[in-house]
Amino acid sequence: MRWRMDGESDGGETEARTGSSVHKGTDDARVNLKDIANELGISQTAVSFAINDKPGVSIQTKRRVREAAARMGWKPVYAAQALGSSRTMTVGFAPARSMDAFQTEGFMLHFMAGIHTSLSRSGYGLLFRPCATLDEELDTYRDWARRKRVDGVVLVDLLSDDPRPRLLHNLGLPAVLAGGPDSDNYLPSLSIDDSRTMTTIMNHLSSRGHARIAYLSGDENLDYSQARVSSFKEFVRRKNQGEPKVEFTDFTPDKAAALTLRLSSGKNPYTAFIYENEIMAAASLRAMLESRMTSITVPRSENKAAAPVSAYLGLPAMVSFEDSFICQSTYPSITSVHRDAGLYGTKVANLLLKIFRGEQVGGNRRILTPKLVIRESTARPLR
Repeated sequence: MRWRMDGESDGGETEARTGSSVHKGTDDARVNLKDIANELGISQTAVSFAINDKPGVSIQTKRRVREAAARMGWKPVYAAQALGSSRTMTVGFAPARSMDAFQTEGFMLHFMAGIHTSLSRSGYGLLFRPCATLDEELDTYRDWARRKRVDGVVLVDLLSDDPRPRLLHNLGLPAVLAGGPDSDNYLPSLSIDDSRTMTTIMNHLSSRGHARIAYLSGDENLDYSQARVSSFKEFVRRKNQGEPKVEFTDFTPDKAAALTLRLSSGKNPYTAFIYENEIMAAASLRAMLESRMTSITVPRSENKAAAPVSAYLGLPAMVSFEDSFICQSTYPSITSVHRDAGLYGTKVANLLLKIFRGEQVGGNRRILTPKLVIRESTARPLR
């Protein structure tokens, strides 16, 4: 993936784009629309209509032209294409998240890579514009629509009473939602079944003998967090495991670690913890081990080397809703929910491309059944 900075005039937007043209040896050998027309025995106008997905040619002709273009190595010259149509060949992505969050969240980085992979096959670029606040994100969409900067938008992190779907609808800016569904049906969406995933986690922990389970969530306003919380509470009550324990951390690792230390101590401690992401889980595991290492005292008659070993005994079970190399690399390794974020991004981008082609799309579809990867942090039953 090659990233290009658009410059200060676009507020630090970053555009990922494939090369603007493909050459076959020299500039003179570049495949053009006339070459494709001669190859297929049709007019150059028909080829242009097919390439730009305009009415006037049949679906079969469009397919033949695209297949021939791919076979002959034709690629669009971006500047000419932009001048010859109303399209920018660019998709916008402007989530209200800090750059630090993107650098530490493996799922989002792979999700963006999947979007780019799908878009680049169709000659589109990805314009990335991280926003600090929701208001900034809304202003970005207004600016993009006013300047006709992008052809469409990918939306993530649906909120309660979210103003973004309505705004994008009113702006006439095509968009798809990763998550959801959008309760007002402004946007088509693709979502992952978080409710069923939470039930899978709870069944696993219960099978290991855990009844005192705490869920350390991220942001209570996020749609997917609400789905997970609802499923968690329903399971706890159905199994008569007492009052459901849910704490919101704003995705802050230190807050998650402090909560873990507090809730895992006392007369009736929680024996298992579910975390919204792997960063929170790893930080909590480290805090638990540090606390235990400093409190261990070894009699002089015993080997002091045994102290670190005892720190690992009786640790609470830990599960992360995000999987990455971090979960594999810690000791004990952390049980986690694995989702193919790259494939998810590809499918979301494909849905937007269907809208660009004028195909009928709508409603919400649940895709990608996550898999619970059981590791050392929950492998042993509660004693």
